[in-house]
Amino acid sequence: MKSHYRVVVIGGGVVGCSVLYHLAKFGWSDVCLIERSVLTAGSSWHAAGGFHALNADPNIAALQAYTIDLLSQIEKESGQSVGMHMTGGMTLAGTPDRWEWLQSAYRIFQSIGIEDVHLISAEEAGKLCPVMSTEGILGGMWAEREGYVDTTGTVHAYAGAARKNGAEIIEHNRVLELHQTDDGWRVVTEKGTITCEHVVNAAGLWAKQVGRMAGIELPVSPLAHHYLLTETIPEVAALDRELPLVVDLEGFTYMRQDQKGMLLGIYEIDHKHWMMDGAPWNYGIELLQEEPDRIARELTLGFERYPVLQRAGVRNWVNGAFTFSPDGNPLVGPVRGKRGYWCACAVMAGFLQGGGVGKSLAEWMIHGEPEADVFGMDVARYGPFAENRQYIKETTGQFYTRRFVMTYPNEQLPAGRPLKMAPAHDAMTGAGCRWGVSFGLEVPLYFAPSPDFVEKPTLKRSNAFGIVAEECRAVREAVGLLDISGFSRFEVSGPGAEAWLDHVMASKLPAPGRARLAPMLSETGRLKGDLTVFNWGDGTWWIMGSYYLREWHMRWFHDHMMDGVDLRDISDAVVGFSLAGPNSRKVMEKLTDGPIGDLPFMGCGTYDIGLIRAKVGRLSVAGELGYEIHCSAAEHIALRRALLEAGEGSGIREYGFNALLSLRLEKSFGIWSREFTQGYTPGQTGMDRWIAWDKGGFVGRKAALKERDGGGPDQVLVTLDVAATDADASGYEPIWKDGKRVGFVTSGGYGHTVGKSLAMAMVDRGVASVGTELTVHVVGQERRAAVIAPSPYDPEGKAMRG
Repeated sequence: MKSHYRVVVIGGGVVGCSVLYHLAKFGWSDVCLIERSVLTAGSSWHAAGGFHALNADPNIAALQAYTIDLLSQIEKESGQSVGMHMTGGMTLAGTPDRWEWLQSAYRIFQSIGIEDVHLISAEEAGKLCPVMSTEGILGGMWAEREGYVDTTGTVHAYAGAARKNGAEIIEHNRVLELHQTDDGWRVVTEKGTITCEHVVNAAGLWAKQVGRMAGIELPVSPLAHHYLLTETIPEVAALDRELPLVVDLEGFTYMRQDQKGMLLGIYEIDHKHWMMDGAPWNYGIELLQEEPDRIARELTLGFERYPVLQRAGVRNWVNGAFTFSPDGNPLVGPVRGKRGYWCACAVMAGFLQGGGVGKSLAEWMIHGEPEADVFGMDVARYGPFAENRQYIKETTGQFYTRRFVMTYPNEQLPAGRPLKMAPAHDAMTGAGCRWGVSFGLEVPLYFAPSPDFVEKPTLKRSNAFGIVAEECRAVREAVGLLDISGFSRFEVSGPGAEAWLDHVMASKLPAPGRARLAPMLSETGRLKGDLTVFNWGDGTWWIMGSYYLREWHMRWFHDHMMDGVDLRDISDAVVGFSLAGPNSRKVMEKLTDGPIGDLPFMGCGTYDIGLIRAKVGRLSVAGELGYEIHCSAAEHIALRRALLEAGEGSGIREYGFNALLSLRLEKSFGIWSREFTQGYTPGQTGMDRWIAWDKGGFVGRKAALKERDGGGPDQVLVTLDVAATDADASGYEPIWKDGKRVGFVTSGGYGHTVGKSLAMAMVDRGVASVGTELTVHVVGQERRAAVIAPSPYDPEGKAMRG
């Protein structure tokens, strides 16, 4: 062990060894891994080792595919067998909705380039797995590249390949303390103190404690997970091929062959947390006592699905702990304010996702950003609200219980809610508001006409469709009122504020009393934000964006900070409402004697709105004449009352973000995480029209110029008119031209004003011309589509500028 390394990885499980391997493979060989016991002594040694294709996040599914490809590579590099059993696998559907969902998921896999997947009938499933009963099965999805590995062998293969690339592994050496220094970190271990530039928390069951060593409270918790191993089963032993991996979603089980018997794993409804503050330091190669009574229901379903189990002896029970995050995805990346501290935690499917996690984190550390868009596993998708113990317990438990339970796109889950509420929340609830959640904050979806109204979960248009249509009509024809507490607001001031903003934003900065749309780029020219900058004219600026990106953007701002800049996140202190619609100016004029009628489009200023001294901007995501009115949290209730009273004679109606989705699609307005992501460039998304090419240096300028002058991107954003009937595209559905895949949907919905099913899509430039006929799969069904001109509603923008 040396006294200094460039990187110290803490944790010798599959994730830590993968991070170490990728760092060394990509050229950072002065790296070491420290393990408190021996490699695999945590969750890795007792994991079932299965790998499969399915994941709700297509970006993570793509990283899973990378991991599967990597397994044979590390086996070759290390000379250590990973015990690969490429058996193929199937995911079964036992309800009509689940079968529709699988058909839709199959098409999404096509969108992301995973081709070795196809749908199968119940009869085909029975032939592929002859020990399985197909009773109640409607169909399934078969994937060629599914199976399982030897978990211990795989960890040692990663480790061996890392060593051959120059990395060092130190076992039997617990980390005792972490101290941040000017140059990085001081790592105090049982065998001495090490200094390093970077430290990686890949501590698995001990991630909570290793986070606390650095003053970080990670939203992770271990839960207990059961599987059983049978003795030899004659019917299995007699087969001339190995059983496939099978996931029975309605039965809450997964199955694979184990020697001449079977392994049956269970995600039980009655979940159980274990050691929420982290495992004891002396825990490692141990198991928890099995609890068959707690999993009796799921066991019964499993034994019914595989009747041979009813005659088999159980050779061994495995009840071991795995760490989970609130949404079940990993926690990966740097932590704001802890330069050089990196997370690689909560990877509950380590043998499936560990390769992708290691690759992405190594790229991030070496190059400044990962190749793939990994926001779905970025630690910055959570903020301080997720440090709460009860929040962690509720959300991790909900995820575990629902691991195989179908969640519908319009379904709102209850764990950890309600947590953050705008002050007018109760009054809006009394008016019929139905709520969603964003970064812990309750945000309005729509206003139900009756307290008895219950929205039914569905993959298609729901019974709230008509309600949303009425809200859209009110905005287009009269005036709509929307709670905009669910936007982020950052206040920027100080002598260096303007210079800093000019550096991090790719656009020109607005003049005093004006606002401007502002793309923000990474050094490689990819998007880091679609923001709005306000210049209030008194030396104070605001940056507004997506509420759920607050921590993500603060980390970026912090990493690119300059002297003389005071940056504050005021998102919870300042809230507000927006008015949108042809009557919105009338409502404003009733409440102020200021020259509100003179405020130009994209203008901003301070006005008295009733009793409230408010910050007002004239802009509208709905594409109508509109105003965003910002007030303190203490004034939120009064502002709502004043606006509703002033709008009584103008047809005012409260609306939610479901209607805003429809309204913005009719204007071809993109949103973050759909049309704009860190995986896309300005040229692809049309954000290049906001770039100030002639201004001085800004972050990403060189790369953006290279894209502009290099002939443009291969794919661009378009708007589609889809011939859908009872369902609309939502995202990642494949788009076809003459049987060739030419793109995918970024987002979609119904345009209630234009009466069309609309989608925005990323397509090959050769099919991006208006009028091009295409097809797109919507909930698994192929529908005709056509490229239409942007902004099918009011294409000249007269309404919002009028």
